[in-house]
Amino acid sequence: MASAAIFSSLRRRRSPSLEAFLAPVDHTDSGLLSMLSSVANELASLFSNKKLLFQRKNSRSLIRKVEVLVILLEFLKDSGLTLSYTAKVCFKELYLLLYRSKILLDYCSQSSKLWLLIQNQSISGHFHDLNQEILTLLDVLPLKELNLSEDMREQIELLQRQLRRAKFYVDKQDEMLRHKLYSFLNDLEDGWIPDSMELRSFFLDKLLITDAKGCRAEIEFLEEQICNHGGDVEPAASVLVGFVALTRYCRFLLFGFEEDEMETENGNQKQLKKGLIAQEIVDTFATIPKDFCCPISLDLMRDPVTISTGQTYDRASISRWMEEGHYTCPKTGQMLTHTRLVPNRALRNLIMHWCLAQGIPFDLPEGADSSAETLASSSSKAAVTANRATSAILIQQLENGSEDAKAIAAREIRLLAKTGKENRAYIAEAGAIPRLRKLLSSPNSVAQENSVTAMLNLSIYDKNRSKIMEEEGCLESIVNVLRFGHTTEARENAAATLFSLSAVHDNKKRIADENGAVEALAALLRGGNPRGKKDAVMALFNLSTHTENCARMIEAGAVAALVGALGVEGISEEAAGAVAFIVRHPIGAEAVGKEEMAVSGLIGMMRCGTPRGKENAVAALLEICRSGGAAATERVLKAPALATLLQTLLFTGTKRARRKAASLARVFQRREHAALHYGGLGVGYAFASNSATNRDSNFASDVSVPISLSVPVV
Repeated sequence: MASAAIFSSLRRRRSPSLEAFLAPVDHTDSGLLSMLSSVANELASLFSNKKLLFQRKNSRSLIRKVEVLVILLEFLKDSGLTLSYTAKVCFKELYLLLYRSKILLDYCSQSSKLWLLIQNQSISGHFHDLNQEILTLLDVLPLKELNLSEDMREQIELLQRQLRRAKFYVDKQDEMLRHKLYSFLNDLEDGWIPDSMELRSFFLDKLLITDAKGCRAEIEFLEEQICNHGGDVEPAASVLVGFVALTRYCRFLLFGFEEDEMETENGNQKQLKKGLIAQEIVDTFATIPKDFCCPISLDLMRDPVTISTGQTYDRASISRWMEEGHYTCPKTGQMLTHTRLVPNRALRNLIMHWCLAQGIPFDLPEGADSSAETLASSSSKAAVTANRATSAILIQQLENGSEDAKAIAAREIRLLAKTGKENRAYIAEAGAIPRLRKLLSSPNSVAQENSVTAMLNLSIYDKNRSKIMEEEGCLESIVNVLRFGHTTEARENAAATLFSLSAVHDNKKRIADENGAVEALAALLRGGNPRGKKDAVMALFNLSTHTENCARMIEAGAVAALVGALGVEGISEEAAGAVAFIVRHPIGAEAVGKEEMAVSGLIGMMRCGTPRGKENAVAALLEICRSGGAAATERVLKAPALATLLQTLLFTGTKRARRKAASLARVFQRREHAALHYGGLGVGYAFASNSATNRDSNFASDVSVPISLSVPVV
């Protein structure tokens, strides 16, 4: 029966106490009864005078039963009775039932009001289950052995009769409210906005949600349930998305743009709240738990994922393992049936709470939190209707609201634009882009950060990219945020926006020609934090693929910054790809060749990089030898271990890497001392199709473009 205690952890922010799973052991009879009496008394005192908004009758009925048990336990504690084996087993089970009762009552008093309505029948079922289990326990409990007084025996027998008569009970008023909530959703599904007076009565009078902060709490709770949705839990995620959209609409319809929980200094980064489980974990483990460490790197996992064999690894480590050409499980040696990486969210949450309790910083990896994708994939017609109505209110505030209202509206548009192309499409169609553009120059750091991030999220939708580029002054404003933004996050998101916009070929030249754009990206690549460097190198990579941008990137210092990034973990692959594009132009090859660290950086990539990175590195070295000048060619020729690296690529590299390695070997064979250094390099390998004169006409086939790159929504 103890396993039923976990029901609450499925849909709560806070995990249940560990005591809910463990029956007491090694207690004397008096100690066991004292502990039970203490737990029951605490439960009765906590909830006897507490008025719950929902499940009122069920909760009061449960508390009355607990109060009778308190009387029984007090009587037995004072009697000094020696318990039989059967009685001990029953009282240990009672301990678990009391803790489960506390969890259920906590759940009803602390959960989202909307969620309690949605789950009304399910929660009523949990109350009924507890009644039945208490009855079973009392039936098994050897009452005759307990020497109860006549009065005490009568109370227990009365309780048993009440429990036998108890039926599954669902509060009619609660059910009426639940049906009303679903009627609002049905209206939205039909394309109608529910009556504002009915919404006001429902949220203010029935749910007692009286301010914007209350609405925000409801939205966050429901979004958490969507992200943790198991697929077999009612209602469907698409229904929950509809309720989130309805609540967001009501937040602005009913409470306007009053200040709620908006943070004025650090944007709207969520701070994790310390829950029970955090302290329980830190009390249990003095060092990093073994299961929290990646079997490959032996470091604490930041983004645990499960592979086809059922083993869990950190995403970065197992991805690198697979990119190196391995098709087995590192731990078990089994062949992988597929290469999908399934996020292990339960383990990640445990690690997060453990880090919180230990005071260890824990930042979710970019893309680890799939809440946006979950919301997008679960969108419904009701959500679309409600979000359209919300967008209209938000955009009106962007145009006519106060400065604080504009900042809040930008934040909400940012959040709406995270959840699918439909939202991004109609937000732009409703006129958000020109109004967000004005906020990009706001002296309010929060308004600026939210507006540039909203622009980033909108730009992920292909059709919005042309709208942003066509909006007069919009590109200039984004670049100015990149150069002079008030916060680090604003500057990083401006770089990410340029990366997104540069996915369109015709935009690449315009972005590169914008005053200060390439210089600012190069500066961010040199001096930004890891995320900023990533955004910058991705944008520069895209710009480098346009043939007319080479001279501009050299002039702006981007080539030097890219060469410097060749040795930086996490961005070296993209940097090598950009360098490989740039060296295709004679002036680019000459500029790269003049960089002292270029050859050593590319050689290092050939030695330790990913297969794609090695491919880009050898392609760049080949072009340096062809067009970079004698000095650069000499540095390549004298690079230590180059012959060994080329030979390794000839046998283990990708198809393109092998072709480039063979071409580079032939270049050296034509030089004066080629026989001394590389004479045996090409033995047994067919070079006929890789002569120096047989250069590929299409450069896209020469450079490994990181196709998997994607723009994160933030």
